[in-house]
Amino acid sequence: MPHPAPAHRSFADRSSLYQEITDKIIRDLEQGRVPWVQPWANTATPLGLPKNAATGRAYSGVNILILWSAVAERGFTTQTWLTFRQALKIGAHVKNGEKGTTVVYADRFIPWRERQRAAETGDQPDAIPFLKRFTVFNTDQCEDLPAELAPAPAPTPDNLILPQAEALIRATGADIRIGGNRAFYVPSADYIQMPPLSAFFEPADFYRTALHECGHWVGHPSRCARDLSGSFGSPSYAREELIAEMTGAFVCAALSIAPTVRHADYLANWLEVLREDNRAIIRAASAASKAADYLLAFRGKAAAADSEGSGEIPEAA
Repeated sequence: MPHPAPAHRSFADRSSLYQEITDKIIRDLEQGRVPWVQPWANTATPLGLPKNAATGRAYSGVNILILWSAVAERGFTTQTWLTFRQALKIGAHVKNGEKGTTVVYADRFIPWRERQRAAETGDQPDAIPFLKRFTVFNTDQCEDLPAELAPAPAPTPDNLILPQAEALIRATGADIRIGGNRAFYVPSADYIQMPPLSAFFEPADFYRTALHECGHWVGHPSRCARDLSGSFGSPSYAREELIAEMTGAFVCAALSIAPTVRHADYLANWLEVLREDNRAIIRAASAASKAADYLLAFRGKAAAADSEGSGEIPEAA
């Protein structure tokens, strides 16, 4: 008969990992560094989402924040990463003395005792979330990289960046109403209200704000179905704003628009949420990744519509 492994060590390690990640995010926020808004203009790193150099897969969730922070703090020039074994497998190796960056893999498992209980009672077994650590190295930290390793994509020409954002937003089919002096999303009526482009200091801010509101729009029950019921100032409202902030930042980075903080006034609320729940940032970053993926999936449709000259988001009449 199989016997479950002692659980206390793995549970303690998992709890410690949640706390380590949360403590790092809290320290950054307390020092005025927002993890999803890095000083890209002051680095040689191209804008974009971090990817695994061997598989080409993009990292997601809190790993984006972890790897962006490592790039900014350590001055790496690429957004591509490898594990030690992956480097060896492709004929490369990590330079002597290099220190890796810890990323996490999140999943769920059903303990043996829970499986047994569910089998005896006929209930559905309850799964327990877990995190597993991995160490990765930026490709700047590796030598003898093969020439065929996928190079970083060429940067989007400046004159195409905002048109791409425009096309993506239109392709979502979101009901966007132009007018007034405030930007917000109305879940009950499922529409986004935006001030006219002329009300913003620079055009990019219009699209940053629109993508933030699209982050809320994705949470509608007919899409990603998040809890949008929180009243202003409540913890659930702060959590939703945190998700929308990161969603906007992830999409902006993917579109070569430097992310900025859209709601710095919520900083105290975010800190309170993170201090009370050391899993909050993991959940929020995961939800933001799902929302960003949802929005970025419209890029193919946006490219097709753009080639047909579908125009701009209409201004108010």
